[in-house]
Amino acid sequence: MSVRILAIGKKHESWVAEGIERYERRLRKPFDASWTLLPHSAREGDAARAEESDRILAKLGRDAFVVLLDERGRDVDSPALSGTLQRAFDAGRAVSAVIGGAYGVDDRVRERADFVWSLSRLVFPHQLVRLIVAEQLYRAQEIAAGRPYHHA
Repeated sequence: MSVRILAIGKKHESWVAEGIERYERRLRKPFDASWTLLPHSAREGDAARAEESDRILAKLGRDAFVVLLDERGRDVDSPALSGTLQRAFDAGRAVSAVIGGAYGVDDRVRERADFVWSLSRLVFPHQLVRLIVAEQLYRAQEIAAGRPYHHA
């Protein structure tokens, strides 16, 4: 088991890749992460959202615990996120985190999600979201293990 991150968009920009690699070197199973980058749609609006959602749904495992990142999701603290992920792992489920495209995802992806997570009520650029997710996975790992990285 590990965390599979599905993201719409191009490869990580260099500054993002450097930050992600910093955290990925520290991640251990089941919190280790792999990335699947899916291409943007050439369409706009609802058509782009539907096409990108098709791509995401095609990559999700049937039994995966799906975490959808969305500004309208639940705003949780890091210990709650760690607990959510740990419960999924304890239940024997792999975790897939989804970062949609510029137009978001459609209702099919939202309905497939087991947990809709908001990083903030603010909207962040996708590259920055990738880095934040990598850091939060590391933080969740450290919280689950009882190590002192997270100071409450």
